[in-house]
Amino acid sequence: MSPATPRPGLAMTIEEAGRALATPDAYTDEHRLHAALALLRREAPVHHVRAPGYNPFWAITRHEDVNAIERDHTLWLNAPRPVLRTAVLDAELAARRARGRALSSLVHLDDPEHRRLRAIAADWFRPKAMRAMSERVRELARRHVDLMAELGSSCDFAQQIAAPYPLYAILALLGLPESDFPLMLRLTQELFGHDDRDKGRDAGSRAGYTTALEDLFGYFHDLIAERRARPTGDLASHIAQARIDGRLLSDNEIASYYILIATAGHDTTSSTVAGGLEALIRHPDQLDRLRRDPGLLPAAVEEMIRWVSPVKSFMRTAAADTKVRGVPIAAGESVLLSYPSANRDEDVFDEPFRFDVGREPNRHLAFGTGVHYCLGAALARMEVEALFAALLPRLEAIEPDGEPAWTATTFVGGLKRLPIRYRLAPAPR
Repeated sequence: MSPATPRPGLAMTIEEAGRALATPDAYTDEHRLHAALALLRREAPVHHVRAPGYNPFWAITRHEDVNAIERDHTLWLNAPRPVLRTAVLDAELAARRARGRALSSLVHLDDPEHRRLRAIAADWFRPKAMRAMSERVRELARRHVDLMAELGSSCDFAQQIAAPYPLYAILALLGLPESDFPLMLRLTQELFGHDDRDKGRDAGSRAGYTTALEDLFGYFHDLIAERRARPTGDLASHIAQARIDGRLLSDNEIASYYILIATAGHDTTSSTVAGGLEALIRHPDQLDRLRRDPGLLPAAVEEMIRWVSPVKSFMRTAAADTKVRGVPIAAGESVLLSYPSANRDEDVFDEPFRFDVGREPNRHLAFGTGVHYCLGAALARMEVEALFAALLPRLEAIEPDGEPAWTATTFVGGLKRLPIRYRLAPAPR
């Protein structure tokens, strides 16, 4: 049985299954999580959730419904609740917005502001720009496989390889100095992993989240001043110099843009890299298949992304009274779009709990769809493919060296520990 397959006999009520979506620790137990999601898909694909400490929401767990809601961006709005947070944090972030000190990035905005802001950086993530970055990404991939060799025959792949690798790529694109990368790694993990006792600041407290956010704003406000005074041709300079309708972006808009790129461009990819390797270890037939046929690597990358679904959920709020699967949802009510559930939907994927490096078609929704489709999807795919293209030809043996551990989260995350033992061939000369 696959580690992500729901175990038989995991009895729970529909109400308990719904509350799992608002329980960060639920995402650390993949068996129970997928048992809850399968129950919701089967019995209550549009389910009203009242979870302690959270404002109510509707859980949307079927692929068809998640896809339809994402595509209808006039009816279903990102603002004012784009991400599931506790009711206390919802209120605190609303107060920060009123003071102009809250994140105001692409995931928080709707058209026309979203369209105008997205256009500023869009060219930096198009195929032509990605081709220009490809050698840098391949070099980083080789460097991190070499690091595995330097570490000997064992490492914590999640912490020592998967976490720093994509951070180097995205921060190099922004133009940050490598000396600041360890600080950015810590801050991004504290922000996205704030519900996790190991990653969150102050043991995952609410104050830890807001102080990590303040530290990120402080760091990037200093960067804004530098790039406005002395632009250097990097993405950070491009955003700092950008104008909308003739006006420069505000410091808050620019800092929010930087934070989105630095965090979303890092944590999602690191989760996919670590989760992808863990899936290959747990499915040695698929690892052997991929090593025999490297041409399967692009399809394998898509399967890793589907399998991990590093973005666990986004929220949307109804702009008008509507229905989903005949269930009335009133204007102002929020829905939670569950990507791990949509990406295991039995109506869309043949044997969804089978990890298949050659899966075709693979209509996963891990990058979203519609106008909010992930800006950095092409870069993420390139990074995952480059790492495994560098690793697999040198990988002679690999096995677990302890139990993996997942991040407690309701937003973005994956493996936080993946201890492995391995044998690598020398780097080709």
